Amino acid sequence: MEQPKKTNPLVLLAVLLLGIFIGVAGGAVSGGAAALYITGRQGAAAPSSQPILTSASASSLPAQPAPITGSAQTGEASDTAVAAVQKVGQAVVTVINRGDQGMGSGSGVIVSDKGYIITNNHVVEGARTLAVVFADNSRRDAQLIGTDPLNDVAVIKVEGDLPTVAAIGDASALQPGETVLAIGSPLGNFRNTVTAGVVSALNRSVGSMEGLIQTDAAINSGNSGGPLINLRGEVVGINTLVVRGDNGSPVMGAAPVEGLGFAVPSTIFRNVADQLIANGEVRYPFLGVSYLAIDGDIAAELSLPVQNGALIQQNQSGQPGVTPGSAADKAGIREGDIIVAVDGTRLDYNTSLRQLLLRHAPDDTISVTVLRDGQEQTLQVTLGERPNN
Repeated sequence: MEQPKKTNPLVLLAVLLLGIFIGVAGGAVSGGAAALYITGRQGAAAPSSQPILTSASASSLPAQPAPITGSAQTGEASDTAVAAVQKVGQAVVTVINRGDQGMGSGSGVIVSDKGYIITNNHVVEGARTLAVVFADNSRRDAQLIGTDPLNDVAVIKVEGDLPTVAAIGDASALQPGETVLAIGSPLGNFRNTVTAGVVSALNRSVGSMEGLIQTDAAINSGNSGGPLINLRGEVVGINTLVVRGDNGSPVMGAAPVEGLGFAVPSTIFRNVADQLIANGEVRYPFLGVSYLAIDGDIAAELSLPVQNGALIQQNQSGQPGVTPGSAADKAGIREGDIIVAVDGTRLDYNTSLRQLLLRHAPDDTISVTVLRDGQEQTLQVTLGERPNN
């Protein structure tokens, strides 16, 4: 029987060392390729100007610049938002309401160097005493100046030094898709919380309120009365309400409603606040008509000749389209007329009749353009004052 040949021990040692060397080198190459792949994936998912460390041991290696996978515009937009918040943030306060039903809170924003603060009517409603908490957590008593339940606006005042005053911007210049920021105190505890979103739509109606800014910036309980600002750091709206669902009832197969926040635009709250500060109350102009706001669906349903406007007609309560003896009646506006413009500004998807009328005061004379029998004509109307009831 043939005997196996003996192997030289030196040869075995050489083979063993060669195998170890190949294994280490191969592992390093494959590991480096995997690390390159992971780093590339992470860089695409989370662009960063800082090194991306994939393990604790990597901290001992020299820092390497990460690949630039995002646009510099992202950083610029973030810087702009930060600057806007820094401009307004110190003017945002938490409003404390102590009433017969306990204590509640909301938000507000300082808009005058005389200590005037704009908030919501529902934030101060039923208050026996009011106070505000500033961004630095200092607290001060506040005085109620006046309220406007129709537009959910209120003005309160504090005495003494102020941290800063917010600038009011022009809400009529807003565009859907424009970035906006909401600042307030959700739940009364998380003071000066900032949330970001866009202008979802303009001139929205919710319940009895009209002309609202719709935004998807998060607005939670306690944010009411806080400012909605543009990226220039200007207050363009006062956050007032959020729609959570369809009358609070879940819809089968549908996700919960999110991102439906609304704010009173500066085109409305500025005039209201001015009147409250000057007179303690708001005098509203009164045209004296009942109308149906026209959109594409209503135009198609009623076979109307225009897509936008206000159709003068009897309301559901049986009130006539034109109130006898009112400003509209005296000017010759008739039931069946369609108001299409006020002072040359056309009613459209973003501009309602009420919104245009609120730019005026009682006794102002305005031009109202109506469509009657297929022809437009302009009537001069001297506005009355809206009754309190």
